[in-house]
Amino acid sequence: MVPTLCLLVMSSCNAKNKKGDSIANTPEELAQKTTQLIQQYINQAGFTGKLEDSAITLNQPAISQSLYSSKSYAALWCKQDQWLPVGDSLFHFIEMSQLFGLFPEDYHLKKLKVIKEKVVADSLGKGDRNNANLWSLSDVMLTDAFVQIIKDIKLGRLPSDSISQRKDSTLSVEFYQQQLLSIQQLGLAATIKSLEPSQKGYHQLKAGIKKFLDSADYKQYTIVPYPVKDKKKFERALQKRLYEAGFIAFDSTAADSTQLAEAIKSFQKKKGIAVDGRAGEGTVRMLNVNDREKFIRIAISMDKYKMLPKIMPSKYIWVNASSNYLELIDGNEVKLTSRVICGKPKTRTPLLTSDITSLITYPQWVPPPSIVSKEILPAVKKNPGYLAKKGFSLVDAKGNEIDPYTVDWSKYSKGIPYKIVQGSGDDNALGIMKFVFSNKYSVYLHDTNQRYLFGNSMRSLSHGCVRVQEWDKLAYYILRNDSLNAKNGNYTKADSVKTWLQRKQKRSIAIRNKIPVYIRYITCEGQNGKIIFFDDIYAEDKFIREKYFASK
Repeated sequence: MVPTLCLLVMSSCNAKNKKGDSIANTPEELAQKTTQLIQQYINQAGFTGKLEDSAITLNQPAISQSLYSSKSYAALWCKQDQWLPVGDSLFHFIEMSQLFGLFPEDYHLKKLKVIKEKVVADSLGKGDRNNANLWSLSDVMLTDAFVQIIKDIKLGRLPSDSISQRKDSTLSVEFYQQQLLSIQQLGLAATIKSLEPSQKGYHQLKAGIKKFLDSADYKQYTIVPYPVKDKKKFERALQKRLYEAGFIAFDSTAADSTQLAEAIKSFQKKKGIAVDGRAGEGTVRMLNVNDREKFIRIAISMDKYKMLPKIMPSKYIWVNASSNYLELIDGNEVKLTSRVICGKPKTRTPLLTSDITSLITYPQWVPPPSIVSKEILPAVKKNPGYLAKKGFSLVDAKGNEIDPYTVDWSKYSKGIPYKIVQGSGDDNALGIMKFVFSNKYSVYLHDTNQRYLFGNSMRSLSHGCVRVQEWDKLAYYILRNDSLNAKNGNYTKADSVKTWLQRKQKRSIAIRNKIPVYIRYITCEGQNGKIIFFDDIYAEDKFIREKYFASK
């Protein structure tokens, strides 16, 4: 705090020399000088954000300037030698802003504290309470903090992307003026509440933050380097990190491979990941997550909810590719929860928003080109009988089935001039039900012929599609919803599908009342007042953290 105090004092002294004496003799003179200094400071900041001769950089100088100019540069948060109640409320919010997934340091907290302590503690009459420079600096910082808080609560800190359904990616000066008026009339709490997302997931996360912060340990732990470049260095760091977490009893001497493996197994078991005693990418990733990093992931996750529509559809399917769970939401109630299997890190499930347009019973599977070139083609080159073993047919452009033993596979290195089709049946990779929705990635929800994999705690195993454990409950909900909204109000579609499944027939059922599908990637969620963290298996949050939260 001492360096900050010195900078502010220097700023105050320089202001006296450049702008004249900032100490006022009367309340009226203090208000007048404060207004003059606010105008000079905010105009100097311009679009560079710098306040001349001070250690203060503004985040939103242009918006702040517009707010002040509309009020003739009068102070917004103080009056004469006191902060207004709304100013006190804003300062308190900044102090407690972590409870909203925000970072107090983003809103000038340290510098505001210094000034607040100086003017409040001015019992000896040193002039701080009558120093217009201190009041003008604090007012400008509070205004800048107010603008940044409104933006961060409303829009978050992540840029709009191809799946964002946010309609207002930028906020106008008029919007900020409305929020300023709202704070003055309704209070800060009501204004902030009106700007927050309505999604249940956001509020569940928010409800768990206090408990998380109360027990958070911001101690710096050893980072385990990965990928491994120096094996000895890696093993030393690994042993030290396991020792810090209490999974191995010593770090003064090198552990042998058996001791390390047992310690790793204990860690893996506690975290609910595959227990193999090896420090692979996933295990190291979880070892390197400390409470500070976890809070940043909370902030990122809350911002992801801010990118959704303000009002979600009355019915929709929500897939979290990080937790590997699906929820069917109907009127803000969870009608169905199902385990799912999403994509592996190399073939991740994409983020998307679409609508269920049809269901297909006993579907055929046409592997996408990526799977053909990377997996099927190498296998066929070794043994053309691979296709028959997997139930695949080879079809040419005219629809004729081709004998794979008659093809010179050595000519092909990537693509092939044939279509590979896996016929309908219980052994089909898609299982016996496929949920179709338009998207550019050729992915969908479906059943699977490997249902035993739903028992895994780590279920990022597919080529990108989403395998659904409770596919039958999801299908019949969609069908009943479609029938109930039909004119005759009967269950004909559901009854027909049951018959087709019994007969193992391939049929396509068009859905008139389309149900939206949201596939997102959120690495933590609130459950019963606690925050549960999932593995950042796609390293998406790691990328976001490094790009947009690098200073945290």
